[in-house]
Amino acid sequence: MISSRPVENVWDYPRPPSVEPSDENIVIELGGMRIAWTSSSFRICETSHPPAYYLPIEAFAGDVLHALPGRTWCEWKGAASYFDVVTPARTVPAGAWTYRMPSPGYADIIDHIAVYPGKMDRCLLDGERVRAQPGDFYGGWVTSRVRGPFKGEPGTSSW
Repeated sequence: MISSRPVENVWDYPRPPSVEPSDENIVIELGGMRIAWTSSSFRICETSHPPAYYLPIEAFAGDVLHALPGRTWCEWKGAASYFDVVTPARTVPAGAWTYRMPSPGYADIIDHIAVYPGKMDRCLLDGERVRAQPGDFYGGWVTSRVRGPFKGEPGTSSW
């Protein structure tokens, strides 16, 4: 399905990244089950990256998120904490993350979780299947709504 929303060029996104509310319908599947769904999320939009979607923790089914020790650091959002994403049929180590106490300007994403779409069985955005942002570090959601080139593609490490 092609989105009826306007197409965005990721080079028009700001730096530092913006936090934008989204009413797009999101479905995430793993291990043969729907593990998350919502039509109320936030998009982080950053220059050269497709948006990353942050879903409210309540959007996730039961006990699929298992907190992990350790953190990483984002120059904009602060300290990220990670989760294994677990279903009876499949486990994705460190497949999701959150910012429990984000930097100023990012408070909207407290109690919200992002996933790496390429590590899930399927992510749908307004009914369109999401492709993962290139590179194993990034969690952007590529759809017909966004145009690149995207950071993470071959030859972009110095951007």
